[in-house]
Amino acid sequence: MTSSAVPTGPQPFPPLDLTPRQELALLARMLHAEGYDDHLAGHITYRLPDDTFLVNPLGLTWDELCASDVARMDADGNHLEGPWIISPAVQLHVVLHRHRDNAGVVIHNHPRWGTIWADCHRIPPVYDQTSALYGAKIAIDSSYEGAVNQTANALEVVKSLGDADVAFMVNHGVLVIGQNVREAYLRAAVVEWRSRQAWHAEALGSGVALPDDVASAFGARIAKSVANGNFDNWFAAAARRVVRYDPAVLR
Repeated sequence: MTSSAVPTGPQPFPPLDLTPRQELALLARMLHAEGYDDHLAGHITYRLPDDTFLVNPLGLTWDELCASDVARMDADGNHLEGPWIISPAVQLHVVLHRHRDNAGVVIHNHPRWGTIWADCHRIPPVYDQTSALYGAKIAIDSSYEGAVNQTANALEVVKSLGDADVAFMVNHGVLVIGQNVREAYLRAAVVEWRSRQAWHAEALGSGVALPDDVASAFGARIAKSVANGNFDNWFAAAARRVVRYDPAVLR
């Protein structure tokens, strides 16, 4: 006979039951806490099954966004739903989603530490384990040609990105893509952590970076775990913190 007894051993936290709009609102607030907080700048797009996209509207800071504020646009960036207007700078996302099938979620902002490295046209070394949680390629968009609300400038960023999932846009900011909101959050948070830690290590003047092969191998193991759905706890833990502080984020 097969036993139907409830397991008595320790269990993982149950998954969060969220709508896509709630996920996007939580992601914005979580990343604001990580340093993605350049006033009204920045965009997050989230591909839906019908190839329309959720997007944060213009005029709200990332730490005040609620699920009901989230807009929906078509593949050309035209507003379909939502109470607030969409920034014309979302053109970068429109172009990127057309060129990258794996771009389920795209994040662009000017985080305080990553932007410093972008201003220096440098990729921060990996100095610690947390910084190695994302070990794949980081591209550099090597020239600043102005705002990315122009298609030509957006295409240049996509070209510079190549097959990388993270780019430092020189004299501008950071671009991160993920297949889903959890993968995108992990990458964005780790890149900002890495940028901050590297700045402090180099300011001290005696930091010793992890060997490239060690950092890459560690990042590859984490990437595999994320792809298998076994590394959702980063997103879930940060989301629970946001909800504890302001349950209205879900409304």
